[in-house]
Amino acid sequence: MPALRLGNIAPDFEADTTTGPIKFHEWIGDSWVILFSHPGDFTPVCTTELGEVARRAEDFKKRNVKVIGISANGLEEHHKWVQDINSFGAKVGPTDVHYPIIADPDRKVSVLYDMLDEQDATNRDNKGLPFTIRTVFIIDPKKTIRLTLAYPASTGRNFDEIIRVIDSLQIGDKHRVTTPVNWKKGDDVIVHPTVTNDEAKTLFPEFTQHLPYLRTTPLKVDQ
Repeated sequence: MPALRLGNIAPDFEADTTTGPIKFHEWIGDSWVILFSHPGDFTPVCTTELGEVARRAEDFKKRNVKVIGISANGLEEHHKWVQDINSFGAKVGPTDVHYPIIADPDRKVSVLYDMLDEQDATNRDNKGLPFTIRTVFIIDPKKTIRLTLAYPASTGRNFDEIIRVIDSLQIGDKHRVTTPVNWKKGDDVIVHPTVTNDEAKTLFPEFTQHLPYLRTTPLKVDQ
């Protein structure tokens, strides 16, 4: 099947998870979603990532974001792994994994989302099936894919950056702005090119014209 692109509708599916069976679109509801994959259970980099996501629960909640993991193992292994994640995560801070982790031992969801590792020939299970790479999808309440990232199996993800992108997308959807390099919530934003100067005077009275095509403005947003 063709690769998923930004703007595609995220494929729907049914799956068993550590919090019970789900129908993906139904589970999303009117929330934003981070779907993130893992090569396998009981792997060191993934263990650090899932703990960090658990500790950031309030950051996701206040942004109306649900998180859901997926790994190429069954539920029994997932539940045992969660104990390890919580135990190790406690060395950093209180860690309690409550979000669902999809059981995908047959790789059905991984294939649907094109998550399988075709580069690293060693990243396979004892049956020779490829594991998933560290893929991230950000999906909006309309079930539209807004971001995709693919990390190699050796590299842990930066969830500060993933949250920063969510902030940018949500602000852009609401305010007709885009965000510049290294932007963080509270920094000046860029007035969207489709906004005329006359409109900008009303929408963004403090905007500054730097170049014919580049205007910035302060923007007060909830922190």
